[in-house]
Amino acid sequence: RIDFELNQIAVKMQKIIAALALSGAAAYVAPVAPKATTALNSKAELEALAMSNTDALGQSMGFWDPLGLADGDFWGLGNEATIGYLRHAEIKHGRVAMAAFLGFIVQSLPVVSGEHLFAPYRGYVAGVSPQEQWDNLPAIGKLQIAVAIGMLESYGEGAGNPEGYVHYCNGGLPGYFPPIAGRAGFGQVGFNLY
Repeated sequence: RIDFELNQIAVKMQKIIAALALSGAAAYVAPVAPKATTALNSKAELEALAMSNTDALGQSMGFWDPLGLADGDFWGLGNEATIGYLRHAEIKHGRVAMAAFLGFIVQSLPVVSGEHLFAPYRGYVAGVSPQEQWDNLPAIGKLQIAVAIGMLESYGEGAGNPEGYVHYCNGGLPGYFPPIAGRAGFGQVGFNLY
């Protein structure tokens, strides 16, 4: 009797997973709001944005800046540039944290951390944690990762002056990454990061 019930549960789970895998992804994505064309880089604009928040928490808190960073002037750039910098940094760090979490979860799966027909790199050890996987990577592999991140970071700061790009400290949109598709010099990049 217990085996029969467990078998029924397993069949139901398989059907649910198949339905989710075969359904359109657009059904689970919220509609995209129109993009903002200008950045909110002044304290007055940030306060107005906070006061326009319609949810209960936003209405009760309003504008909240306990460290007074909205009044700051980092590196002598001015208040608006400082707000743009802080907003961009917050968005970027949030994206990095989400990507790191997903990477950690994927590296924990047996498909990734288990045995492979061909070892992904010299010194590969199966069945280890993501931290141990990183420790097992050769130094040249770690260097390649650091260089790739540095190249994306440099491009995101406006290297090469992409057409229409305005830096976030000069009134550009915080969190915006310039289009990269087809701009790598060899035409192999076919996607954008924003």
